[in-house]
Amino acid sequence: MALVKTKALVQKPPREGAMFRNQLLAMTVAFATALAVPVWLAPGAPAGTSGMTDAGATSGTAAVSDSSPMSGSGSGAAMDWKTMDEQMAKRDKSFPAATKGEGGKDLAPTVLADGTKEFHLTAAPTKWEIEPGKTVDAWAFNGTVPGPTIHVNVGDKVKVVVDNKLPESTSVHWHGMQVPNNMDGVSDVTQDPIPPGKSFTYTWDATRPMVTWYHSHHDGTKQVTSGLYGAIEVGDIPTPDNIKPNQVVLMQLQDAGTIGMTINGKSFPATKPIDAHLGDWVEITYINVGTMEHPMHLHGVDQLVIAKDGFPLPAPYKADTVPVSPGERYTVLVHADAKGTWAFHCHIFPHSEGAQGMFGLFTEMRIS
Repeated sequence: MALVKTKALVQKPPREGAMFRNQLLAMTVAFATALAVPVWLAPGAPAGTSGMTDAGATSGTAAVSDSSPMSGSGSGAAMDWKTMDEQMAKRDKSFPAATKGEGGKDLAPTVLADGTKEFHLTAAPTKWEIEPGKTVDAWAFNGTVPGPTIHVNVGDKVKVVVDNKLPESTSVHWHGMQVPNNMDGVSDVTQDPIPPGKSFTYTWDATRPMVTWYHSHHDGTKQVTSGLYGAIEVGDIPTPDNIKPNQVVLMQLQDAGTIGMTINGKSFPATKPIDAHLGDWVEITYINVGTMEHPMHLHGVDQLVIAKDGFPLPAPYKADTVPVSPGERYTVLVHADAKGTWAFHCHIFPHSEGAQGMFGLFTEMRIS
């Protein structure tokens, strides 16, 4: 009887065998599709990952040259290891490469008679150079990606006038901030969207110290990944043992759409290095403005994690890799206690390193 059962399993009728093959094919297609989701889910593949852009992200989006590690030499032929090493070295050693435009610069307020700090943001299309030779049609606040950084103190009254010069409506949300409900900036939930050619004035009080960000909340899938985001600093994050940082660095991490894999709007080799002297303390806040988690890894020196989403941690802890999910902010202190040029990057390698060398979410900390 056992022999008969074995034959019955092996000698399937032709129709059953065809069904099995069809099911296997369907499972294979489904598995391949699942693997592709992180790429095609975003509005155009991340710059520096596939070279594709979102056809609807901007009016007249230009084609973007591909510097991804998967693009090869363009001939379709596999390159030998010597050629690969030469190409990688040429790219890696060009760091830091100069590009037009710098995002995240401080925005000076106008101080009104009652002490209110008034800021102006204009959302408009702009050309933005991600890295040398790669310019995209971005949407930006005040012409830069990220938009300008807003600094206020705890207790300040804040007024932000947003002018919309985009070809479609927008809004601005103050991520993580305690603001009146009608100032929260979510289209059709707390306000009407701001139509093209119109403006909206946001007012709120700064109630607690934090590092956070502002961004469009109107078709955020397209508008945020096209560049409509920036940072806000309210006061100073308390530091353990009253450590006084020698410098404060914001790293706004993007990974999708028109802007793609970038730190502060730039992709390696155009990312900005962090230069420190031996013994310095450097305060770094990661702001994940993208769609994926980024485990940020610093070689050579430790990161002391002191705050999450602007809230000081009761028990700071050391780490060499800090995972930052979309929307999160982590603040770390780095004691520059080891000389050298140290790699600093997202540890998901398809976000930072490939066959053509470093790209995307990669920079260096240089301690002298």
